[in-house]
Amino acid sequence: MLKQLSAQDAQFLYTQTANNLTHIMGVYIYDPSTAPGGFVRFKDIIRHVESRVDTSPLFKRRLHRLPFDLDHPYWVEDEHFDIEAHMSHARLPEPGDWRQFCIAVARWFSKPMDMNRPLWDIYIIEGLDRIEGIPKGSFAMLHRVHHAAVDGASGAHAFIAMSDIDANGTPAIADPPPVEDLGRAPSSAETVTRAWTASMQSPVKFMNALLKVSPAIVASAKRSMAEGGMTAGVPETRFNVPVGPHKMFDATTVALADVSEIRRKVAGATVNDVVLTTVGGALRKYLAKHKELPKESLVAVAPINLRGKEKGAGKASTPGNQVSAMSVPVRTDIADPLERLAAIRDYTVEAKEAKAGVSARLMTDLSQHIPGATMAAVARILTSERFAVRGTNLFISNVPGAQVPLYLAGAQLVQQHGMAPLANNMGLFIATPSYNGRIAFSIICERAIMPDIAVFRQCIDDSFAELMAAAPKPEKPKAATAKPKLAPRTKAKPNATAKSGTATKAKPVAKGNATGKNRKK
Repeated sequence: MLKQLSAQDAQFLYTQTANNLTHIMGVYIYDPSTAPGGFVRFKDIIRHVESRVDTSPLFKRRLHRLPFDLDHPYWVEDEHFDIEAHMSHARLPEPGDWRQFCIAVARWFSKPMDMNRPLWDIYIIEGLDRIEGIPKGSFAMLHRVHHAAVDGASGAHAFIAMSDIDANGTPAIADPPPVEDLGRAPSSAETVTRAWTASMQSPVKFMNALLKVSPAIVASAKRSMAEGGMTAGVPETRFNVPVGPHKMFDATTVALADVSEIRRKVAGATVNDVVLTTVGGALRKYLAKHKELPKESLVAVAPINLRGKEKGAGKASTPGNQVSAMSVPVRTDIADPLERLAAIRDYTVEAKEAKAGVSARLMTDLSQHIPGATMAAVARILTSERFAVRGTNLFISNVPGAQVPLYLAGAQLVQQHGMAPLANNMGLFIATPSYNGRIAFSIICERAIMPDIAVFRQCIDDSFAELMAAAPKPEKPKAATAKPKLAPRTKAKPNATAKSGTATKAKPVAKGNATGKNRKK
């Protein structure tokens, strides 16, 4: 059966360059003392991963790309699949501390993947004994997957499918999905026929989609022009420059119980609001330290998971991308931490997917009807160093993870981080995956943009500590605005106008059940 990439999946191939690689990576640290015998060998990890490769089609299928990107690529079964070709290991050089670990992680992330094999690999790093807070004998697993194959939700599902819920090897997903057909390579005749048909149908389908969404596009365009264009409200910062090939990584973790405690200080605030507020405070501190803090608030883009929200949407077990996005001011212009949290809460309550995510969603719908060659050329131009638009200052992704301990070959997962691609004019990415009562702030940047990445990590710690220490203040009620009385259009006496304005109460978020103490690295 022929399996072709969607337009949204294919765009991650078209926009990849030598400087901007479009794969994502999970960083997992394991304690092998829980395994039988108290240790885990590299061949044990290989054997474990090999036993789970049938839980997702992404493990055994590769790309079949057409000449000149005549049409979107196809997924085909890798007839030469070899598990050991996807797995390697190394040991940290001395002194083997947190800084050495971050350097090793960043270097692996900065290397291109082998695009002729299934788009994933695993790199095991040993020698973590001198990292504070990590059990002796621990090892790290760096799991890379190309973004054309998965988004955050399906990537997290693929990882959980590899994991166990105990040291005895009980799979975390008891009933794996049925084995899916991996696909076959199209013949030359099929390729030409399908590409020609798609090109002929594309204008009609594109116009039909355009007519359906044209009112929203016109309204969005008018609003953008009135506000000064696509870069309106997005201040120019050190993060809005061309991105080089050398990426950097650092991270810190906090307890979800502490996040929930902060959330309760501002009525209606969510865990995601606390994450955005923490990042906003950290950016304020970091840029002020470098005397670069703009008067306007920095703006972040946050992804919106579309899985299961619309009829026919895929489940997390289905590889591929089903995401939209929304822009959120992180209120770096507000010094008081709880006032910043209240302002972000007010914005996110209003800017739900139907509003802030509308542009990304509409463009996704329209892009499905653009021929592959045209889309590839346009994507490369719009993300190039010369033409990339300054539409945001940074990217913040929050993917909830398992809140119970997970295991791999008997070793317990003790810490989890995430990494994602950068782009020209968007040189800072903060991934915030959660796991077993803790949430990580994983920082991805480029060396020339943020050479002192450890300073920014400390700014995140300080910003979160400020939120923990802040005492809640009673919020001032918002004044209701009455409608102005309209002039009568007839000689009849106008009736008295009814009072207008209805208060909308934000629904409280369920209390977090995770516990754990805050730890700084």
